[in-house]
Amino acid sequence: MITTVKALVLAGGSGTRLRPITHTSAKQLVPVANKPVLFYGLEAIADTGITEVGIVVGDTGEEIRRAVGDGSAFGLDVTYIPQHAPLGLAHAVLVARDYLGDDDFVMYLGDNFIIGGITDLVSTFREQRPDAQILLTAVADPAAFGVAELDGHGRLIGLEEKPARPKSDMALVGVYLFTREVHAAVRAVKPSRRGELEITHALQWLMDRGKDVRTTVITGYWKDTGNVADMLEVNRAVLENVEACAEGSVDSGSEIIGRVSVAAGARVRRSRIVGPAIIGRGTLVTDSYIGPSTAVAEDCRIERSEIAFSIVLRGATISGVRRIEASLIGRSAEITPAGTVPRAHRLVLGDHSKVTICS
Repeated sequence: MITTVKALVLAGGSGTRLRPITHTSAKQLVPVANKPVLFYGLEAIADTGITEVGIVVGDTGEEIRRAVGDGSAFGLDVTYIPQHAPLGLAHAVLVARDYLGDDDFVMYLGDNFIIGGITDLVSTFREQRPDAQILLTAVADPAAFGVAELDGHGRLIGLEEKPARPKSDMALVGVYLFTREVHAAVRAVKPSRRGELEITHALQWLMDRGKDVRTTVITGYWKDTGNVADMLEVNRAVLENVEACAEGSVDSGSEIIGRVSVAAGARVRRSRIVGPAIIGRGTLVTDSYIGPSTAVAEDCRIERSEIAFSIVLRGATISGVRRIEASLIGRSAEITPAGTVPRAHRLVLGDHSKVTICS
């Protein structure tokens, strides 16, 4: 008997750690290597052979719908599931109850990134069908995650959500696999001190009742792309595998070093680009330096400037700026030098912005 496995992708949430970018855009659609983070997850799900995917959406639902459509571009059949407020991962399972039915499912957080995909994990789950399967990885700051406590034999004995004093450094990665047993668990748990229905509490509820909750420790690359530093690190990791490509126009006065992808319609003039890097369609680079681990999206303009280890979103302009690094530049942003007199900083910043200035 072939067991049906669906996927539940969580694409709600407000993305507070990526503000001000996420004031106007869904955090799951912020791109790394010029492709939205969410798309990498959908591709990983499609690679497992799963075709039925429910996407839980919140305030940015319309933007997610426009980007993903019916899922056919990924080989998926997508259903959208509204969540009126981000009340926790267990709450997302609750609101998706009718869609999931009694089928097994993978729950995938749409802003997570895992190199290597989840195909082997899903294959093992199909064969063994524990009541729940979770992924763990060692992290430097476990207090920021759900944390698993393991005994001396590596068996799971307890779970906590963002504990003040973590009992281990093993964090829950944003991929979970469940049978229908989880539905009773998410109905039973109460809101946490954060006011959310925590999936760690639901998993603990299953364990307390003798259900089979298994763990897989991953040693490969995983990131929760919820903040700028992690976005830049994921961008760097993905660009390490970029293929050199020059579909656009590069003049004889320019120098391309290493793995650099210049998309069709992009133009590079009198500039130096050191890979790994990617230049999007319609972008113009003139008299500039673009350093390693930089992704420049479509329709940007970079002139007489230097930038490295950064992400530049669609339509941005950087003109006459000596050096930018470790930065996330928003859509249609404009960066230009200030006048020399008087010497002052002139800023227009969105809510919760963070700026580092050399003064």
